[in-house]
Amino acid sequence: MARLKFKVEMTEGAIRVRHDGRMLTIHAEAPDAESAEDTDFVVRLDEIDHWDEPDQDREIGIEELQGILDAVEKEMEKHGLSVDFD
Repeated sequence: MARLKFKVEMTEGAIRVRHDGRMLTIHAEAPDAESAEDTDFVVRLDEIDHWDEPDQDREIGIEELQGILDAVEKEMEKHGLSVDFD
């Protein structure tokens, strides 16, 4: 299986993931008080289901989702941050 390549860009209000000419904007949230000590950001998995316009009709497959999560986690680690996928 070929390894999928994802480019992750962190902005002040979102995480942007580019892959194969498509873009996905992920809105990361601050953690609740319970997990605040261990996590810098929380990403809701149920919000990652389709690519951004103009590819909004294209669903994100399981293999793509795993690649997105891995790429986001690695990019966060580069910046000394942690992310929890909920």
